[in-house]
Amino acid sequence: MTDADQMVREVLMTTRVIALVGWSPKPDRPSHRVAAFLSSRGYRVIPVNPGQAGVIVQGEPVRASLSEITEPVDMVDIFRRSEEVGAVVDEALAVPGLQTIWMQLGVIDETAAARARAAGLTVVMDRCPAIDHPRLIGTGPVA
Repeated sequence: MTDADQMVREVLMTTRVIALVGWSPKPDRPSHRVAAFLSSRGYRVIPVNPGQAGVIVQGEPVRASLSEITEPVDMVDIFRRSEEVGAVVDEALAVPGLQTIWMQLGVIDETAAARARAAGLTVVMDRCPAIDHPRLIGTGPVA
């Protein structure tokens, strides 16, 4: 296992609550499928999408923004275009308990990643937890 894989495995093993920014109500969208997958593996997923705020998804109300989340969140998973990541990271830095910023496949912002790392956060970029979880942990739920 590479060092990067070991770091991602550790993130997936210690994370319990995920705020998923850019969640879509459309079942064919990757953000929808990844949220469902993560929920099925035992993570609490808090969907974030201003256009869907208040809708209940898998027992969780969709939040309009990260600033609406008052409880601790371990990871922010970003399904937004790379040029929008900086603003998401800046907002995420105020989220209580945050440990990890995760940027999905194709989502890369080195400047925002540097700000997150400077704040003491772990950063995962250009990867997908729905791909990494089965590969690094297996098919069962997190403990």
